[in-house]
Amino acid sequence: MSSATPSVDVRGPRFAAWVTSVVLAVALLTGSGVLVAVQAVVFAVGAFAGLRYAPYGLLFRTLVAPRLGPVREREAEAPPRFAQLVGLLFAVVGAAGYLLGAPVVGAVATGLALVAALLNAVTGFCLGCEMYLIARRALPARA
Repeated sequence: MSSATPSVDVRGPRFAAWVTSVVLAVALLTGSGVLVAVQAVVFAVGAFAGLRYAPYGLLFRTLVAPRLGPVREREAEAPPRFAQLVGLLFAVVGAAGYLLGAPVVGAVATGLALVAALLNAVTGFCLGCEMYLIARRALPARA
């Protein structure tokens, strides 16, 4: 990874996955389309503006990281940003389902996003990141 490639502390996305898991679990238990929509906004900021500006990333950097000690491992920012985009798609479908009177669609989309977030939070395996890497290998390199 070159110094020009944006990178993040590997602990940040995992922390964000824990917070996301809590938000999505509460949304799923309450059937709150508004809460899923709020999570969609969080995903959108991470996907489009970057993890540096994402609310959970800011929370991690200001409140959590200083208490953990120095960064020991960094990773490229692109895979987790892609994962945020995937999360955004599921959250938009989930919020739309709940808010437009299709609670089963809302619950299924929210539940799938929750499973992916929990997988990352508990094991460190980022499904969206892996999708990004598979896509990068499958698509031809740009000149």
